[in-house]
Amino acid sequence: MPAKYHIHTRPAPARYPALGKSTVLDWQEGCLRCTVCVKQSCPYNAFKQRDFDVGTLSDTIEGYCKNCFRCVQGCPRELIAKTPSPQFQRLGDAYWTPEIIQSTWYQAETGKIPVSGAGYGGRFSGPGFDAIWTDMSEIVRPTRDGIHGREYISTAIDLGRKPLFLIFDDQGRPAFEPPPLLEIPLPVLLAEPPRGAGPEPIRRAVAQAARDLGTLALLPREHITAELEPFAAHLAPSYPADALDLNDPLLAQVKVVELQDHDAVLEQIELLKRRHPHLIVSIKAPATGAAAERLTQLAAAGAEILHLAAGPDAQGLEDAAGVHLKDLIRQAHLRLVQDHLRDTVTLLAGGGVAMAEHVPKAIICGADGVIIDLPLLLALECRLCRTCAPDACPVHLETLNVRRAAQRLVNLMGAWNNQLLEILGAMGLREVRRLRGEVGRAMFVEDLEREIFGPLFTRNPVESLRREGE
Repeated sequence: MPAKYHIHTRPAPARYPALGKSTVLDWQEGCLRCTVCVKQSCPYNAFKQRDFDVGTLSDTIEGYCKNCFRCVQGCPRELIAKTPSPQFQRLGDAYWTPEIIQSTWYQAETGKIPVSGAGYGGRFSGPGFDAIWTDMSEIVRPTRDGIHGREYISTAIDLGRKPLFLIFDDQGRPAFEPPPLLEIPLPVLLAEPPRGAGPEPIRRAVAQAARDLGTLALLPREHITAELEPFAAHLAPSYPADALDLNDPLLAQVKVVELQDHDAVLEQIELLKRRHPHLIVSIKAPATGAAAERLTQLAAAGAEILHLAAGPDAQGLEDAAGVHLKDLIRQAHLRLVQDHLRDTVTLLAGGGVAMAEHVPKAIICGADGVIIDLPLLLALECRLCRTCAPDACPVHLETLNVRRAAQRLVNLMGAWNNQLLEILGAMGLREVRRLRGEVGRAMFVEDLEREIFGPLFTRNPVESLRREGE
């Protein structure tokens, strides 16, 4: 049995005060000057640590207050109140919600799984990935043994093409050279965020985190400078259409490259393979309505890795703008299964993977692994204000300490990996490869509404009463 994969996390404190859902209003007028003020007896010392951060123009008590409401209930004149924080409510957008951003900050700082408190007060379902309910029928196992207990759970996946069958010669040796294959211990690849002030420190942090995690960092080739070459074994340079230079010295150092899909991509791969047969090539295809058909064509032609790329809000592109990534993954996966090609190729999905739970849900839909980008930016304390300029960034990403930033990315992946282990253990699975395409391990709300609830509300009421009378 291979050694257990473990991500070494350690606290990486934030550079700026985190914003909380609510803030404290502390009225001084009318104070009775009690001998022992409720503010002094705060169990979290929130009032003693309270300050005003001039950089972000925020009250730091939001990061210290744990919403126990002891001060609110204990003040005899009711001079302390809790109110929603307007700065928190302005974070992100409709998809990258303030709650997702806050949870990412916490995981990046501590490396721990966020705990929401006494029960879940939200909706039972929602759009996109929230419309998938996962099976937890074996939850007794991680409860007894823990995610790092006796039982080994593998989160490793393979990158590359696998032959459907083997042929041996008279001497019992393989009759052909198998294609290159790369195993990574985590079903997550890191990619350069599409925005962010001070991109150079961010790229170095992503590359260092990929090395520490044992995975790959997907970076545009033009952004890979000499400073990043020491991380070449964990880099996957991405080349736009018709921009591949076969004489690029970096090709001899990396294991995986990515090419943008275009009409001549297969010919380009053939030329690349002749020069560098050790390389594994990924083809990035936009998540359009024709994506399933195109990915099948590429797989039939010998593609090794297929990257299905959706928008930042997990929506399809062009004619599939209203289709969620989970449905596009299912379409591509089922089409590959139908054409008996699924086991030959690696399918990766990217765009809008925002939370730890999105990783197993994307794999259930049929992906082998996912590619994340914006969560990495959030882990570096980004507010998603979209004013990405060095002189306008509220958290000054251009001044990042690379080592500290890389540790925050490692912490984020450590928390995500622990949540993946929890889900696999609760499902009774011992490796993440078995989760791929296992839709029987989940319920899709739209399917339940159509197949179970739909007939209940479409049946003729008179006919229903007649049947009950019989």
